[in-house]
Amino acid sequence: MSIKTYKPTTPSRRHMSVSGFDGIDKKAKPERSMVEVLKKHSGRNSYGRITVRHKGGGNRRKYRVIDFKRNKLDVEGKVLRLEYDPNRSANIALIEYADGEKRYILAPTGLKAGDSVIASAAADIQPGNALPIANIPVGTVIHNIELYPGKGAQLVRAAGTAAQLMSKEGALAQVRLPSGEYRYIRTDCMATIGTVGNEDHANISIGKAGRSRHMGIRPTVRGSVMNPVDHPHGGGEGKSPIGRPGPVTPWGKPALGYKTRKTKSRTDKFIVRRRNSK
Repeated sequence: MSIKTYKPTTPSRRHMSVSGFDGIDKKAKPERSMVEVLKKHSGRNSYGRITVRHKGGGNRRKYRVIDFKRNKLDVEGKVLRLEYDPNRSANIALIEYADGEKRYILAPTGLKAGDSVIASAAADIQPGNALPIANIPVGTVIHNIELYPGKGAQLVRAAGTAAQLMSKEGALAQVRLPSGEYRYIRTDCMATIGTVGNEDHANISIGKAGRSRHMGIRPTVRGSVMNPVDHPHGGGEGKSPIGRPGPVTPWGKPALGYKTRKTKSRTDKFIVRRRNSK
């Protein structure tokens, strides 16, 4: 996927870039049978309190229902077109199966209109085909991976990401995730062959504040420019140091994060090597 830049007709245009949308049908409207209303909550919970800051506004979007389960087995489908999805970094592909049913899937690199895909234990190792991990050869690059059989894919769904199947040991397979973590996953879980498309998504420059607002992202104010009553970093004369061992949130919690995983989690046994291990 290419990146498109503009002539610097304005100061913000100078630094702006967008996806080239190669292979994407720009005029296609989403399939109506797989579109749902997407309500906005502006970062508020059921009590109306803001629990996630800097959210609100933005263009209206409709949610595209994606087939993460890939449970339509042994029925070949044809890729009608690739589409842009405003709800995720990856592009999506509209599939029409032999029985007439249509579904959206994540579009892997190399998939294009007119190609065929299938979810089957006997499927070929081709981008877009989904198989149980038990039937995938060791060393294959995969994405859209289930953690629990039949629940639907939860891992490796963002643009440009991919995991690699490292080994298989009985009912478990060892997979290297994009974060660098090595993890055991059951071999009866489904995974899709290939890398998630739109790999240049990370290289796009937003270019101006207004484009963030279109995305529903509101402004962020630095704590160091606030008063002490408003933020632990606030106060002092001029550009003062924060006076703490590390940066904190407005409520005094470590801003760079702290471990939230339970010390005795039942899934610890499936993690072979953590992403941050030395």
